[in-house]
Amino acid sequence: MRVKMTIAYNGADFFGSQVQKETEQTVNGTIENALRQLQIEDKVTASGRTDRGVHATRQVLHFDLPPFWNDLEKLEKNLRRMLPKSIAIRRLEKADDSFHARYSAKKRSYRYLLCTQTPNPFLADLITYVDALDEAKIKEAIKLFEGVHNFEYFKKNGSDTTNFVREVYKTRVYNHKGCTVLYFEANGFLRSQIRLMVGFLLEISAGRYTKEDLKTQLSLEKQFKLKPAPHEGLYLCNIKY
Repeated sequence: MRVKMTIAYNGADFFGSQVQKETEQTVNGTIENALRQLQIEDKVTASGRTDRGVHATRQVLHFDLPPFWNDLEKLEKNLRRMLPKSIAIRRLEKADDSFHARYSAKKRSYRYLLCTQTPNPFLADLITYVDALDEAKIKEAIKLFEGVHNFEYFKKNGSDTTNFVREVYKTRVYNHKGCTVLYFEANGFLRSQIRLMVGFLLEISAGRYTKEDLKTQLSLEKQFKLKPAPHEGLYLCNIKY
């Protein structure tokens, strides 16, 4: 039986989502370790990877169960007991055998949280604090990301991806509980693409770059020196199938 599991997690406790040889402290690795204790040896497949410190409010995984596991309610109860508090199961359900958490996904959405208030130490791992924001500039510039673009200049070096073309369907800037939220929805994202996009928007907000500079980089005419935005404020928030 193929199982689809929707989870949320606090990425501050993990070195990313993808299983790594160097550490067991990853989201997928932690889940696989719990599954092995229940005699489930299949590897989990996620809709996509999140980097160290990046969070998720709705990440989707799939894995296959051995024949002796057919009680999903009991499985969910056991996993909830075994997983750390930083990982929460939102839903566990039977999926069609053809379902694939990554390749069946049609759209992926992320939110990035920014705040100009005095930093709260209890939220330091969950929000990116900045001194000031020019929301008008950000709202104008973020729309330039919409559409089909080659995002080669918005990816982390060392990525093994060779196709850099992605379609961004929707962007949005809004306020929520004292934070400025940047929203991105696309058919997919390159490694660190969101953080580099937000990094460019923060440079525009600070007056160091302009929206014309952003157009130049999107058209691959010139690559500007750029730091990715910090990982604390980034959340994978939805996967649509």
